[in-house]
Amino acid sequence: MIVKIKSMKYLYTLIAIVFYMPANAQIAWTSGINISTNTFSNERPQIALDRAGNPMVIWGRMSDESVFFSKWNGTLFSPPIKLNPSWLTVATADWMGPAIAAHGDTVYVVVKRTPETTDTNRLFVISSFNGGNSFNAPVELAFIGDSISRLPTITTDDMGNPIVAYMKFNASSLDSRWVVTRSNDYGLTFTSDVKVSGWGNSTEVCDCCPGSVASSGNEAIMMYRDNNLNTRDIWASHSSDNANTFPSGFSVDINGWFVVSCPSSGPDGEIIGDTLYTTFMSRGSGSFRTYLNKSSISSGSLSTVSTLTGPITGLTLQNFPKMAKDGNAMAIVWRQVASGQASLPLLYTNDVSNGFPVAYDTVDIDNITNTDVAIKNGNIYVVWQDDNSGTVKFRSGNYTPGTTGIEEPSAANFSIYPNPSEEFITINSKNNHPFQVNIFNSIGEKVYSSNQQQKLRLPIESWMNGLYLIQINTGNNLFDYKFVKQ
Repeated sequence: MIVKIKSMKYLYTLIAIVFYMPANAQIAWTSGINISTNTFSNERPQIALDRAGNPMVIWGRMSDESVFFSKWNGTLFSPPIKLNPSWLTVATADWMGPAIAAHGDTVYVVVKRTPETTDTNRLFVISSFNGGNSFNAPVELAFIGDSISRLPTITTDDMGNPIVAYMKFNASSLDSRWVVTRSNDYGLTFTSDVKVSGWGNSTEVCDCCPGSVASSGNEAIMMYRDNNLNTRDIWASHSSDNANTFPSGFSVDINGWFVVSCPSSGPDGEIIGDTLYTTFMSRGSGSFRTYLNKSSISSGSLSTVSTLTGPITGLTLQNFPKMAKDGNAMAIVWRQVASGQASLPLLYTNDVSNGFPVAYDTVDIDNITNTDVAIKNGNIYVVWQDDNSGTVKFRSGNYTPGTTGIEEPSAANFSIYPNPSEEFITINSKNNHPFQVNIFNSIGEKVYSSNQQQKLRLPIESWMNGLYLIQINTGNNLFDYKFVKQ
């Protein structure tokens, strides 16, 4: 397949800077807090949101190769819980590590077992179907032969099934390439992986650079940093069949960055309609700058190239950009160093089709190593690794959503408990709204159906152990939940 790269004039957007004090009047910020004490460490925190919009955060601890999870309960963050059992040591550092994705109250955390260079130490997904209140045993991804794997990343499709991308090598740690695998049964099993890199006529990818995968409808995009004879630009691999095959790819970066050493920094991206938004760091211009580029998915062509900021006095570094969307609203965070001082800037717009405002907010200053962001229902949540305190820090802000955003129906008025369960499950409408229930097993067979009611207590003791999908129909909306029979 021919990779199409459109020739055009590229628009470079210069964005003015207002330093330190939050300048974007659209956002009202709370004070920053520590998620936990520094005994739990703080390596590369990542954030996702549950169905109600509560932040869920994971991070690593290098000393014992662990991954921790904590969730906001409306007042504070829960005490951290260790997700990996003792036999599963987890690769983590300040530039790579476990990744998290959520769809409603379905939560997935993907990890790489150490030592990374052992081919029998593969990738595992740890799932929760009750918004992180409890987690299931780790599930190993599909058998990958004698290959070495690393740098997993994860997203979900529109049904809540996980899509995982990761890097593979041969037994000699050569032939680096990106592959994608997906699950059709909510993480119980995974398909054989499909190679998605190589579109830049290169034989290898940047072997220490994390990637990112995004999904919307039937469209899936895997973004990665290539290594074409040490030219390390960003490429996108495209699937139009929900991440089952990736028959095409295109460039989303024109910097032509030639570097012999490995930059250990990769892209992030989001899909809105036919547009792929990609953010990344490059030194192709001679300076470490962060970018936001726009591409047409259907034509496989890059349309707009923008730096996240304009010229900044004393700027020496921008790196590790992350982005998040909610409808057409979008937020981007990154690490920045100017005149010797590190800061955590944030750009926000309630309608990305209109671009970003001139000024950015500064969420924090000093000791920022990396950061992540989530956005939903008029709220922005930012987490970052602070190496002065040794903690994961958190700050939130609220904004007025744009009228062009996509408003998702809320399912917070339904509760399903206990989950997992052995004997009974209760499905409750908190506002006494009547509903209909259909329940399916992991292979799609309907095992239960009910008429409209306001509360259901269902015996399940005779059911087979495993994962079940509950569909709640209110007449106007259809909500999906999962529960585990054990």
